[in-house]
Amino acid sequence: MQNLKLTLTGLTFLSLATLAGCSFPGVYKIDIQQGNVVTQDMIDQLRPGMTRRQVRFIMGSPLITDTFHANRWDYLYSMQPGGGQRQQERVSLVFDDSDHLVGLAGDFKPGVTREQEIMGTSGQTAAPEASSPTDQPAQQPPQQPEDQPPAPGSVEEQIQQEIDRTQATPIPTPAPIDTQNE
Repeated sequence: MQNLKLTLTGLTFLSLATLAGCSFPGVYKIDIQQGNVVTQDMIDQLRPGMTRRQVRFIMGSPLITDTFHANRWDYLYSMQPGGGQRQQERVSLVFDDSDHLVGLAGDFKPGVTREQEIMGTSGQTAAPEASSPTDQPAQQPPQQPEDQPPAPGSVEEQIQQEIDRTQATPIPTPAPIDTQNE
């Protein structure tokens, strides 16, 4: 009889310990944020020809500085609401050989807010329609050979393939303010 009580008590505690690891309905789960928070306002402040120092002041330090692509900075941000699907945003900034910003690629477009993108309206500034160097697509910096490619099927290879598929978008330059007519 004593042995049966001990066995039942032990099984009860074992089952409670097992259930403690499971998620019960109504239990709060925290939001998990990782990486650099990048907003549309930050992207809108970027201009072609900005130095790396100016870009770092606006955007913060890049999450990834690839040794094989020294002229590219990558900003990644992921957010997983408690119990929800993970959402990820990425922005890659491309610099020329003289360390000036020439383009960007990723989930943000310069001058277009998320609401404008959803509604289909453009967020173009009142710049003249004349062709300028910023209207031309940014040239990709020459690819440097990789010493050791990532292992096939690895997360690093998937990230690298996603980054390599992106196209740089030129940053629009707003029209200068006319101060002569005031």
